[in-house]
Amino acid sequence: MDTISKIRSMAKKNLKSIVLPEYDDKRVIEAARIIKQEGIARVTLFTPEMMDSDEKERYVNEYYNANKNKDIDIEVTRRLFQDPLYYTAMMTNEGKFDGLVAGASHTSSDMIRACMRCIGIDERITIISSCFIMVVPNCPYGENGTFIFADCGVIPEPNARQLSRIAFSAAELTQKVLNLTPRIAFLSYSTKGSAKVKSGDKIVEALSLLKGLAPNLLADGELQLDAAIVPEVAEIKYPNSPLGGKANVLIFPNLESGNIGYKLTQRMSGARAIGPLLLGVNKPASDLSRGCLIEDVVDCVAVTAIRAQ
Repeated sequence: MDTISKIRSMAKKNLKSIVLPEYDDKRVIEAARIIKQEGIARVTLFTPEMMDSDEKERYVNEYYNANKNKDIDIEVTRRLFQDPLYYTAMMTNEGKFDGLVAGASHTSSDMIRACMRCIGIDERITIISSCFIMVVPNCPYGENGTFIFADCGVIPEPNARQLSRIAFSAAELTQKVLNLTPRIAFLSYSTKGSAKVKSGDKIVEALSLLKGLAPNLLADGELQLDAAIVPEVAEIKYPNSPLGGKANVLIFPNLESGNIGYKLTQRMSGARAIGPLLLGVNKPASDLSRGCLIEDVVDCVAVTAIRAQ
């Protein structure tokens, strides 16, 4: 069974309630139909008419009181809550839904802000980042062509501590959703000091911090991509790497490289890119790309449902 089929099958085993607040996007509407038809999740296409006026006022006041030190006034807050995105994020925080998927017609900043301020950040992780599940056809590398790429959508220039948290949360998702042992590579254009790079010291520190968080995780860096995923190259460039050229979780040094990397892989190899899957949020949430396809929405809902199980 391929990775996509496994993900959908796993979601069906323990149905969770996932809310889709982008009720007027044709792709989301069709995805909701498919999800219901295939029994992937208990999905709700949430329209403005479904908002309760009393509940909305309560959410407005809670949001305003929690964020008024961020120069938000009450009228601006009320305008935010005309959009089902914020209303459903508050509902997800209260457990009325198990997970939230949006982004087809909202920017990433809208989605991340709604999750950060309505659902909150996991205290263990302390940051929100993102990852993609990449499924590359006819690829012998990674896990038979399956990888996790992180961070590809949130933090522009992560410091060492942030890199360690990105790696830690991406590893958790790898275990939970894909049922795989994560093998983590911190990527660079240098392999273990083969070139002088500014990010080298940062990656060394990030690796040390990750080992402090989770001593049993298999991780290494800094590594060039080929040394991370091609065993024959790893044997030449760094034969002592514990990964042995078999990394399946790729941690990019910054957002530019991560975003370019996933899009390059997706477009040039015909890979499936599931995400961005938000990491570090208190409840499972996925931020769709505004260029997403119907099948992307379906798969993000399936992954979000598994994370809620």
